[in-house]
Amino acid sequence: MEFSVLGLNDNARVSLNTREKNGITYVDIKMTLDNVSIPEKFKIRWSYPDIDIYSVWSPSLKADRFLAPNWRKRTTNSRLASWMPVHSLISMSGHNRLCIALSDTKTPVSIATGIREETAAFDCDVEFFTVPTAAIKEYSATLRLDTRDIPYCDSIYDVTKWWEKECGYAPAHVPEHARLPMNSLWYSFHQQLDPEEIIRQCELSKPLGMESVIIDDGWQTDDNNRGYAYCGDWEVTPKKFPDMRGFVDRVHAAGMKVMLWYSVPYIGIHSKAYKKFHDMLLDGSGKEWFCADPRYSEVRKFLTETYVNAVRDWDLDGLKLDFIDAFALKGKSLEHDPRRDYTSLEDAIDALMDEVTRALREINPEILIEFRQSYIGPTIRKYGNMLRVGDCPCDAIRNRCAVVDMRLTSGSTPVHSDMLMWNYNDKAESAALQFASVLYSVPQISMLIDKLSGEHLDMLRYYLSFWLLHRDILLDGRLTATNPESCYSIVRADLDERAVITLYNETVVENVKRYAVAVNASCKDTIYVKDCAGKEYEVVSCTGKKLQSGVFGGEAVSAVKVPMCGMLFIK
Repeated sequence: MEFSVLGLNDNARVSLNTREKNGITYVDIKMTLDNVSIPEKFKIRWSYPDIDIYSVWSPSLKADRFLAPNWRKRTTNSRLASWMPVHSLISMSGHNRLCIALSDTKTPVSIATGIREETAAFDCDVEFFTVPTAAIKEYSATLRLDTRDIPYCDSIYDVTKWWEKECGYAPAHVPEHARLPMNSLWYSFHQQLDPEEIIRQCELSKPLGMESVIIDDGWQTDDNNRGYAYCGDWEVTPKKFPDMRGFVDRVHAAGMKVMLWYSVPYIGIHSKAYKKFHDMLLDGSGKEWFCADPRYSEVRKFLTETYVNAVRDWDLDGLKLDFIDAFALKGKSLEHDPRRDYTSLEDAIDALMDEVTRALREINPEILIEFRQSYIGPTIRKYGNMLRVGDCPCDAIRNRCAVVDMRLTSGSTPVHSDMLMWNYNDKAESAALQFASVLYSVPQISMLIDKLSGEHLDMLRYYLSFWLLHRDILLDGRLTATNPESCYSIVRADLDERAVITLYNETVVENVKRYAVAVNASCKDTIYVKDCAGKEYEVVSCTGKKLQSGVFGGEAVSAVKVPMCGMLFIK
């Protein structure tokens, strides 16, 4: 591959040093400026032949996996608090053809690929400093280009390990409760929070296997019209929670941990904080709310003390820290202000998260901290120990795709599903599809337990018990997912010759060793099992009802009737 540098101004020079190691190309990039100044955008470009390439993969592209021409490139945007710099080209057979990654996951960059019509080859670009940063004299990073003919999952796993072990992004400690199911109240309550009703839901949730409750937006305001105009002070509204500490104590007595939601950046115009920080804001969050600017030490101190006081005074077990990706430089915030102790917004967000998490872990080393898409990258993993799928109510496909995308890039950090919800009048099998789509994540439930029909409750009880029984396979097993261009047709996790295999668009099970469970998340009623002669099997419905059992005969392929969201156990 031949590389060119585009867009440099007269003040900057870039050197590229290419080396090979274990079949991977590394390009060491060093930029030098004549004087300390804010660097301007520049690109590194190369061409890569379109040979046996079928789709493109990146967490920020979500389910859109088409290739696109070079005049409308598929682009991965990355900065400290949004996504990550990894972008892959994949064959139809699911093998890696080119996995592009960058060592620097903090600086705003983009990775883009698109077909050049004249050559049937990809124009590949990595653009640096896509958002203004602090003034610097030098910059260095390493571009990693993996063209090995290996399963695409493995190429992405290797990038995650590279970030952790060689690029300095060691992830945060994971408390045990970050790996256990939760009742998250956003979809079930929204802002209509009632402590007595929440306690009742906790008492119903705990026996089902949910170990924590997340109290979402609404505890800090009497206004129930959504939006964030009343955010910023983070004082409990006494009309909803006259005694927050007493409420937390009662949840603890019910056997559950308590997490509380905060919108980190937002300061609304109706808050006292708006008057205090009105000239320390980033422009452009909303007409009635703005983002605080973490480049001011006063802002970081205020936010850190807010969370510390809440955790200490109310005996909270964790925080849901929301909207980290909303920090953005716009308008007046682009102008210089000598009161700031940081120039770079990315550095300031990093400092804020470091200050917050250090202070919280001094109070409780096992503190739970949830972040959600798109702030899920390697830098954020240093601070959060729960990474959740972005909001996708009732959307099994979106939840499934995001869970797998995040599992490929999150290492040992637990991936959480978006909160599961469904229509109370739907069929149990359809409701179960929401759960079957997120088996390889920690499930968060957002349904009123006492409103569930008997069949829905049986389904939820069974799926949670199944998940807890197979948690080691589901969370710690080696995850593989076929056909990323089709939203992953089969996903499986393997651990110690045991496997859980979820069939979404295909219905063939193979490579069964000591033990396997096949979950039928397709619309078909038959699963085809290869090479399992002599093995015992059992079929259960989505509510756990035993439907049939037997022993596989000598056929190379056996057909077994399994209803939608039912399971086939093979041993």
